[in-house]
Amino acid sequence: MSADATEQDCIFCAIARGDIPSDDVYADDQVVAFRDINPQAPSHVLVAPRRHVVSIDGLKDDQALLGQVMAVAVKVAQAEDLSESGYRLATNHGRDGAQSVGHLHVHVLGGRALSGRLG
Repeated sequence: MSADATEQDCIFCAIARGDIPSDDVYADDQVVAFRDINPQAPSHVLVAPRRHVVSIDGLKDDQALLGQVMAVAVKVAQAEDLSESGYRLATNHGRDGAQSVGHLHVHVLGGRALSGRLG
């Protein structure tokens, strides 16, 4: 992950612009959601703001966009029929937090029992 990534060289920005094809699940003027190319569960969708934001820290002062990202994550989970059985929303921050792409994204995971309790 490059924390120095700019909008011009960010893969998720390219996906949001439509420069790189993706299996889109949802899109609006602020947020995109697309299937992960390396799924860790039967349903694994990434939800990302269109604006280049490196990590969750970048939205601490933009509660509206943070709320929109999370609301879309819930909509995606519902559209994937995960609400009844359950799902996980996760985001990573920084190298030690296992962030692999320098653009904020929320993982929506479900479709099977997920291992590892987080809390």
